[in-house]
Amino acid sequence: MADGMMTDEQLREAAVKRIKKRKDFYGHLVAYVIVNVFLVLVWYLTSRGYFWPMWVMIGWGIGLAFNAWDVFGRKEVSEADVQAEMEKLRGRGPGAS
Repeated sequence: MADGMMTDEQLREAAVKRIKKRKDFYGHLVAYVIVNVFLVLVWYLTSRGYFWPMWVMIGWGIGLAFNAWDVFGRKEVSEADVQAEMEKLRGRGPGAS
């Protein structure tokens, strides 16, 4: 749509997509906590020396942080964004010479 407004069907699709991304993130978060608690328990019951579970926590935590940013921090591309970029490429939008 030229004015950037979304139809009810488009809004529904966007809402379903956002809900799915949130549910997927929480599933990943639960898996992260359960697996890392298990690894710390293994570490505690076996050696209690060098804390090797931290490497799994750090590596997986970085991935989880990017997932969280994707779900909660990044805004979706709107039709208005697409139209504005198309105008820039045509040389008629903001910032055009």
